[in-house]
Amino acid sequence: MTFPAEVLTLTTADGYPIAATRYPAQGATRAHLVMAGATGVPQGFYRRFAQYAASQGYAVMTLDYRGIGRSRPASLKGFRMDYLDWGRQDLAAAVDAMSVPGLPLYVVGHSYGGHAFGLLPNHHKVDALYTFATGAGWDGWMPLAERLRVKLMWGVIGPMIVRLKGYLAWSWLGMGEDLPIDVYRQWKHWCTFPRYFFQDPAMGHLAAGFDSVRSPIMACNALDDLWARPKSRDAFMSGYRNVQWLKTDIDPRRAGMGPIGHMGYFKQQCQPLWQGALDWLEHNGRTRPAGLSR
Repeated sequence: MTFPAEVLTLTTADGYPIAATRYPAQGATRAHLVMAGATGVPQGFYRRFAQYAASQGYAVMTLDYRGIGRSRPASLKGFRMDYLDWGRQDLAAAVDAMSVPGLPLYVVGHSYGGHAFGLLPNHHKVDALYTFATGAGWDGWMPLAERLRVKLMWGVIGPMIVRLKGYLAWSWLGMGEDLPIDVYRQWKHWCTFPRYFFQDPAMGHLAAGFDSVRSPIMACNALDDLWARPKSRDAFMSGYRNVQWLKTDIDPRRAGMGPIGHMGYFKQQCQPLWQGALDWLEHNGRTRPAGLSR
């Protein structure tokens, strides 16, 4: 089946142009949905999920955060930004664009997407969040072999590449999109804390935004995800202190899906998880009295 898609540009509150794609709902529109992607993952990676959701009656928007994919400048060398702005500026622009009276609005997150939700200045417009593979990033939550690999990346390989290129040329390692230098530095720093930026003394102001979240949340993690194991997820998600967020763990072997890891949720093999996420959003999203605007 061919799915129509509208390529468009959003303008953030601070004036940055963000490349986005809108997938119209097939048939009657049940709800709107924004896909909040992971660090270094371009929006095209989520195309199959967006098309599936559109086939089920959801109008879906994907986006590339600033510095990534089609939102990348001509050169990342010398490009400066704040990692937090992927949530409080870029994702916020998509939420505004997809928020319309009379229809529910949901966010599906992947890894960083679960972080970004608490950074949104307009999260009150969102009726529910379902996030996959969100964790705290601290290598102490990882198995020993992965912990050593991550320490090598942060301590040796990453700094060498950044000194040479002026940004993290992650594509050299086949690990995703190249990352702006500020994303690399902030991410690396926050991964030294068991609860990520919640334990950074300079980031104490972030707690208020997370405390104000009231939208229902489900956090789903695979038991074979070396980067975001259940304990890592719990360490970060505890930052949503005023929401009784729910969690679910998936054993890929018992589910018969093959390896899932950190990235597999949005590959075709995991389509059964997509319908489960959409069903949860529809049945657990906040309900609003008719005529009540967001």
